[in-house]
Amino acid sequence: MSATRREILARSGALGAGIAFTGALAELFTGTAAAGGLGHSGYGPLIPDPDGLLDLPKGFRYKVLSREGDQLRSGEGRVPSNHDGMAAFGGRQGRVHLVRNHENRTSGRIGVPAIEGLTYDPVGKGGCTALTLDRHGEVLGERVAIAGTAVNCAGGPTPWGTWLTCEETEDKAGTGGYTKDHGFIFEVDPVDPRRTGAVPLTAMGRFQHEAIAVDPRRGIVYETEDAFQKPFGLFYRFLPDRPLGGTGSLRAGGRLQAMRVPGVPDLSSIQETGASFDRVEWVDVPDTQAVQTPIRLQDFGKKGITHAQKLEGCYWGGRCVYFVSSFARSADGSASDHYGQIWRYDPDERRLTLVIVFGPDTDVQLPGESPDNICLAPSGGLMVCEDGNGAQHVYGVTRRGEVYAMARNAQNTGTVEEPEWGEFAGVTFSPDGETMYVNCYAPGTTFAVTGPWRRR
Repeated sequence: MSATRREILARSGALGAGIAFTGALAELFTGTAAAGGLGHSGYGPLIPDPDGLLDLPKGFRYKVLSREGDQLRSGEGRVPSNHDGMAAFGGRQGRVHLVRNHENRTSGRIGVPAIEGLTYDPVGKGGCTALTLDRHGEVLGERVAIAGTAVNCAGGPTPWGTWLTCEETEDKAGTGGYTKDHGFIFEVDPVDPRRTGAVPLTAMGRFQHEAIAVDPRRGIVYETEDAFQKPFGLFYRFLPDRPLGGTGSLRAGGRLQAMRVPGVPDLSSIQETGASFDRVEWVDVPDTQAVQTPIRLQDFGKKGITHAQKLEGCYWGGRCVYFVSSFARSADGSASDHYGQIWRYDPDERRLTLVIVFGPDTDVQLPGESPDNICLAPSGGLMVCEDGNGAQHVYGVTRRGEVYAMARNAQNTGTVEEPEWGEFAGVTFSPDGETMYVNCYAPGTTFAVTGPWRRR
């Protein structure tokens, strides 16, 4: 298969501290690419893991921190299934606190155990678990952080050290046996979950949440909506009444707005990297609780609102917020096809820019298809979780715009004739940048990866 079929285009301005994507990135997966490595572009070819769990470059090693079905260290039950979004927080004496989502519904393999004082709806099987690691990376504790929620997909950390976990559903009480409405964001304290409890942040909207990112200067929270059926999701911002007020401040309320890009009803119609739009508008959401009508279906006036299929990962870098559209398919109703976009919004300039386009002629057996969770790497580049078809990777993008495979899921949940691999999710780094943590969605596995990380 020719390398041009795996071309990834990338062009943008600065990302964080001096990170830039420039030019066209063609023929990236040549030479050692068949083995998953990209030579000088990354850390070398991926070495097949003799234990069949995680393939990494030479010099890197992994440790399994937690696996679904094992007993929680707290004695509260078994480790839940469907490991998804995650973040790492620094603690005292070099400890690291991990908060991990579990994307369960009312049924599934293993739900999050219901714990008194931490359970929102006893019928919901989603939620979060929290791991505490010592300075050497050994697991000291593992417990339920919130329970009784639904379809906890991604989320994001706050500047005051908490995790916002997002429900990717719009189910109301009575649907599937739920006793309460779902589709909210919940705040989770990674050190003491009982400080935050199980209280929905209703002012932040009720919709199919995916991820969030917080502007550390203004306290504005940006939110993505993962809707793959038309009408597609929206990109939101929440203006808190008490910005940057610490734990509990988001409960004080605020205004929820949706992004309108004049003249662009569907972001998938934009295909050229570097395309930029000034004068982005923000429109108040008519009914944030979606009592009768889902927000994306509500009336935003004659000018309408801007939609996008599969809005997923979201993060803050430098002075901008970045968000991901995992894919778009014209067969589903999108204006155009793509295998992934990354957008940048600059709030100072009110400017939206298309940073990266993946595909559409991407080989799904190699990195470069359907980006999902995303984070900054110690090298100053990006780490991106792939959520598509075929082999599943964590892949990186260097500051020079080169793409390389960092990890490959070796856990075949299918057959030899028809192999299947679960997606990666929740990629994040320890505060000192020495360890990459990442989840395999199914079978639910949390890895800690160490090695010769290049420093920024």
